[in-house]
Amino acid sequence: MLSEWLNEFLLTGEIDADWQVLAQAATLADPVRANVFNITPHNVTQVIQERSQLLKSVFPAFSQFCENNLQIPIQAMLQVLWDLWLPLGIKIASQRQKLGRPFIQGILGGQGTGKTTMSRILSLILQELGYSTLSLSLDDLYKTYSDRLTLTQQDPRLIWRGPPGTHDIDLGLSVLDQIRQGNSPVTVPRFDKSAFSGAGDRSTPEIVTNIDIVLFEGWFVGVLPIDPQAFTTAPPPIITDDDRAFARDMNHQLQAYLPLWQRLDSLIALDPSDYRCSLEWRKQAERKMIAAGKSGMNDSQIEAFVNYFWRSLHPELLIKPLLRSSKVDLVIQVNTDHSFGAISSYHSDKC
Repeated sequence: MLSEWLNEFLLTGEIDADWQVLAQAATLADPVRANVFNITPHNVTQVIQERSQLLKSVFPAFSQFCENNLQIPIQAMLQVLWDLWLPLGIKIASQRQKLGRPFIQGILGGQGTGKTTMSRILSLILQELGYSTLSLSLDDLYKTYSDRLTLTQQDPRLIWRGPPGTHDIDLGLSVLDQIRQGNSPVTVPRFDKSAFSGAGDRSTPEIVTNIDIVLFEGWFVGVLPIDPQAFTTAPPPIITDDDRAFARDMNHQLQAYLPLWQRLDSLIALDPSDYRCSLEWRKQAERKMIAAGKSGMNDSQIEAFVNYFWRSLHPELLIKPLLRSSKVDLVIQVNTDHSFGAISSYHSDKC
């Protein structure tokens, strides 16, 4: 019913009384979500009006993004745009306005959770709200190919880029501090995953000016080290003594990332209903690339690849406890079909 009205509104640009009642009821139906987005019975009418106008203005760019990047019909995405992305964009814009300086929004999410897509859509919405946004990935902070070769010689267990220790933390601190201080222009690193036959290397940096909001996403953005004793009885694929030693060493490496996480003004986490979904999602993505004529990994290679990352930072040990702490401001559940489920907030739960 709501999606039907959204289509009707985009055609006519009008909000009738029946729709107003429907939208208000739907918006207040989930008390936790309403609380997260600061919606009450007293302000819901104004919220609907403001969100409706933002929907109308952002729709052309959003429609083009869905067609070009997601290959998903726009009608299938209207509901999530209305329920999640628009109110989230408005919330981030409000936080930036109150802060009075550039705002650093962290986005934590494993493979396939949609963090990159979310960053790009939020950028469209925030641009429509008048804010200049920079999307920065933890991947952009990888050490150079040459430096990672040296790193692998020092520690042969680092066979792939990605785990803690493979990033240039000082580079990340420099970029975020310059932006937080309002410096302009700022040179932002970028990473080309295809360089050196897929090993990847730094590419031409991007020169950005007057950034209001940074969307800083990555598979362990904001993740904190835990008690090393936790790895004594770790879940698979941390099985052998060597696995446990590797996991403890990667956990120790997280200490060096703490100054980077301290630059975050807020942290959103995309939480799959089961962390093992990322394995199947990765297989689906690789099969799609192969079907399109591109190179990709077979299933056994994918399993080895994903298990390597679970051995380095196991989601059950390091991410699950974090999601229930005050370190994460917003948790968005990701269902097995990539749709979004419940939204929760430690802070609103404590209100």
